[in-house]
Formats: sequence, structure tokens, C-alpha cells
Amino acid sequence: MNPSPFAPATVDEPPAIPGVRLATAMAGIKKAGRTDVLLMAFDPGTTVAGVFTTSRCASAPVEWCREALPAGTCRGLLVNSGNANAFTGRKGREATRISADLAAAALDVAPGEIMLASTGVIGEPLAAEKFAGVMDGLASDLAEARWADAARAIMTTDTFPKVASRTVTVDGRPVTITGIAKGAGMIAPDMATMLAFVATDAVAAPAVLQTMLSEAVAKSFNKITVDSDTSTSDTALLFATGRSGVAITTPEEPGAAAFRAALDGLLLDLAHQIVKDGEGCTKFVAVTVKGAESDISAGRIARTIADSPLVKTAIAGEDANWGRVVMAVGKAGEPADRDRLTISFGDVRVAVEGARDPDYSEAAASQVMKQSEIAITVDLGIGEGCDTVWTCDLTKAYVAINGDYRT
Repeated sequence: MNPSPFAPATVDEPPAIPGVRLATAMAGIKKAGRTDVLLMAFDPGTTVAGVFTTSRCASAPVEWCREALPAGTCRGLLVNSGNANAFTGRKGREATRISADLAAAALDVAPGEIMLASTGVIGEPLAAEKFAGVMDGLASDLAEARWADAARAIMTTDTFPKVASRTVTVDGRPVTITGIAKGAGMIAPDMATMLAFVATDAVAAPAVLQTMLSEAVAKSFNKITVDSDTSTSDTALLFATGRSGVAITTPEEPGAAAFRAALDGLLLDLAHQIVKDGEGCTKFVAVTVKGAESDISAGRIARTIADSPLVKTAIAGEDANWGRVVMAVGKAGEPADRDRLTISFGDVRVAVEGARDPDYSEAAASQVMKQSEIAITVDLGIGEGCDTVWTCDLTKAYVAINGDYRT
């Protein structure tokens, strides 16, 4: 698989989070010889928040995490790639129990204090006993500076590891947030992203973390799409070890503003990295709809444009085909007035008042479409609503990758 054109030349190790230790291993979950297991250990008192897929066919690990989350604390996270443990029935539920038991024994904690996540092929039973062969080694190899390795361990069709970090000052003291994510296909989150794990050394109660995570996800992971398909396994978890001693007591307190801005920015960074690693992608596209009846309406129209195979293939072909954008606006089912519609590709206005712009330049529009990052803006001209969704193009490589995914 060719690397994404947006893949960074190097991936630097981000700042460690005191109270978080990580280790990776090769367990042969799907293929031998590749790193496919991540274990994270958290200090006592670590709080947790999470958001999960709204799919009615959620994976067994998602169900496990939903049941464990109300306790509000966590001591360990076990993640595997290569098998989603989704649509696996009783065997899948038993695999989660075995997985949690193995991780709990290795960390000397209770199974209910373990979070689980799996990504990969749907419908294949997960051989949880494979964890037993690497668990002791994982536990003895735990270290703080392993975030980049952790990001690699959870990759499936990703072509580069996704890592981000922020350090901000809260009440005069530094607080650090570091996170990783994975995802390249089956990307149209309806809560979070495929997998994302973020930790901070701030002190925060579970309810406070939950509010901040849910609101940050709504502005980041829920605003991206690669192929319009929502995964069975989408999981985003936020852990707070409290080791900095800096407390975020309520989401609304003045000191929380910097932390929330940093969290928002970090999740948006990870979300953009996912789109830039979209399977077979060559373009990163921001679709902005403004002048809508409401922000919600703008978001629905923007997502319809961003999800359209015809729009995405036109972008892949560097074709400034605004007719496909018009089509997507029209089918979105939201209020729109054809004769007020304005469309721009980059800074080139291609359509205005329901028709081609009288000053339209094919050469100028084509030049925009040759860029690796493209902005498509639609002004409905009927209100004040505005929203942006980020997507990528749809190429022949996407078909090849997914046609061969299980083989």
C-alpha cells in the first residue's frame, strides 16, 4: 500500500503523560510479524470518559466499555488491531472477558478497571488466548515514552501513525494532553472516531471529562468523513491521571478555557490526520456551507456534499464540476433556494445566483483543483447557519484497498 501523500516524513515522540505507561507487542492476531497489541497502564485514581459508535451492530469491546464507563475510573486499556471482535456473538463477549481478565491479572487490578478496543475485520472470532502469550512481556515492558509506538500498534490500513500533543498553562501551571488515533477507511463517525485514546495529567472528575470530551468530539471527529460508513467499533477515550495536581473542577470555570481549547485543537488535529490518511486519498477537502437556515442544516448539507461519490471522484480527477455540488445540495433534504446558491472552489467563484458565474474561468478553477488541499464553499443565502465537514477524494486505490481487504 502506498503511503498517503500527507504522511509526515518523521513522527516524533510526544511528551509523556505522568501516570500513563505503554507497551506494544506482536501477538499474531491477524498476521504474524506485525505489532498488533497495545497495553496502557494508568496510576490509581485515573478518571475516564468515553464516547462510542451509535451503530446498532456495535462490537463486543464497545459494549464492554459502555458497561465499565459508569465507574468513572480506569487502570488499564488493552487494544488490538487485525480483528474488530464485532458480529461475533457469544464468542465475542467471552473474548472480551478473557482479554480483560488477562490484562487485569498482568496489572494486578480488577477486570472492571480495564477498557478494551479492537479494530480490523468484522465477523471473525477473536482468539483472545493469543494475548496470554504476550501479556507478561507487555506488563514488564511498560514505559512512559511509547506513544508513537502505540499509534503504530493500532493501525490497520493506516499508512502513518497519528499522534498529537498540547501543553497549556492552567492557573499558572503546565498541563499536558497527548493522544493517538487510527483510521483510514469506514470513516463517518457518529459519535467519535474509529479509535482514539487521549490522556492528560490534569485532575478532573469523570463528569467533567465527559462533558469536555463529548463537546470536543462534536467539533472534530463528528465532522469528518472518508467514505460515509460508520464503524461498529468507534471508540474515543479520555483519561486524566491527576499527576500535575492542576484541577479542572467544572467545564465552565475560567481555568478550564485553555484546557478545553487545547483538547478541541488536539482532537481536530487527530481528525484531520485521519482524513489525510483516507484510503487511497490524494486530496484533503474542507466543505463549508454558510447562509443556511441553521447550523444543523448547514452541517447536514456539508456532509451530503462531502459524502457524495460523484463530488469525491470529481475532486480525484481535479475536475471543477460544481454541478455535482449542486446535486448534493439539492438531495440533502434541507431548506435551500436554487436561485440564491453561490459556490466557490478555493477563492474562485464558479456559480452565483443559481447559475455559472459570468466571470468564470476554467483555467483558474482547474488550478485550484490541482492543489493538495481544497476548500469548497457553498452559500445558500437564506440564513445565518454555518458548518464545515472535512473529507478526501475517492480514487481507484480506495476500491483496490477494500476489494482486497480480507485477502
